[in-house]
Amino acid sequence: MARAQAGFPGRPVTVVVPYAPGGQGDVFARLISNDLGKALGQSVIVDNRPGASGALGTRMVVRAAADGLTLLLGQTGEIAINGAAMKSPGYDSLKDLQGVALVGDSPLVLAVPASAPWKSLDDLIAAAKAAPGKVAYASSGTATPGHLAAAALAEAAKVQMVHIPYKGAGQAITDLIGAQVQFFMASTPSILSHIKGGKVRALAVTGLEPIAAMPGVPTVAEKFPGFEFSLWGGYFAPRQTPASVVQLLSQRINQIVQQPALKARFETEGTLVKSYTPQEVDAFVRKEITKYRQLVRSTSVLID
Repeated sequence: MARAQAGFPGRPVTVVVPYAPGGQGDVFARLISNDLGKALGQSVIVDNRPGASGALGTRMVVRAAADGLTLLLGQTGEIAINGAAMKSPGYDSLKDLQGVALVGDSPLVLAVPASAPWKSLDDLIAAAKAAPGKVAYASSGTATPGHLAAAALAEAAKVQMVHIPYKGAGQAITDLIGAQVQFFMASTPSILSHIKGGKVRALAVTGLEPIAAMPGVPTVAEKFPGFEFSLWGGYFAPRQTPASVVQLLSQRINQIVQQPALKARFETEGTLVKSYTPQEVDAFVRKEITKYRQLVRSTSVLID
C-alpha cells in the first residue's frame, strides 16, 4: 500500500459535480476541495458537468482513467435512481463506480405554504382523501428523491395527488410560498431558511429520527414505519481504481468532514455528516438502489 500511495496524486485531482454550480453537491465539493488539496499536496479542481439528470457528468467519471485523479461527487439521483428510472443512463453504479466516502445525508422536509390550513401530516392526508386529485405537490424534477418520496407517501396513504415537476428547487419553492402547489418534499438546506422566515411550514421530515435543525418536527415514519428518504452525497471513483488509492482518499475526506467547524456548518443546515468507509459506501448504495428500483416499479415513474 505504501508503494501505491507514494506517488499519488502527482497531478491535480478533478472532482466532477454532475449539476450546475450552487446546488447541494456543488457546495459540498467546494467546501471540501481546498482542505483535500492541502491533505493531498495537490490542487483539487471542481468541474461542473450538468445534464441528463446527473448522468452526463457520471458517465465522464466512469470513462476516466481509474487512477484516482478523477472523482465524482455523486448524489442520490445519479447513483441510486437513474439506473431504474432512465431507459439508458449509460452506466451501472454498482459495476462502474467504487464508493470512496459518503459525506452528507439530508432528510427531506415535507413543507406546505404558511397560509395552508394544515398543521400536521394527518391534516394533509385528510385533505387529499377528501378531494382526490386536487392536492398538488412540487418536485425539483421527475424521478428526483423529492418526487419519489411524495409518490411513496401517496402510495402509503392510499391517496391520489398531482405531481408538478419543476426545473430545480428554486421555482418550486417560489410557487410553494405563493400557494400555487400544496406541498414540496424539499432538501433540508434548500428550505430551512424559508421555514425559519415563516414563509412555509414544515409538517414532517423523512428521516427515521427528528433532526436538530428542526426541533419539534415529527418524522413521516411515525405514521408510516420505515418511511425514509434523503438527499445524500459522496465521493466515487471509477471501479478499477487501486484499493490503496481509494483507501487514502477515503481517509483524507473523512478526516476533513469531521473537522468541528465544517461539521457544524453542515449540521446547522440540516445535513448529517457521515464517515463511511469504501465498503460501507458500496453496501449503502446497494441498499438504496434496491429501494428505488422497487419504488420506480410500483409507481411507474420514469425519466423521459
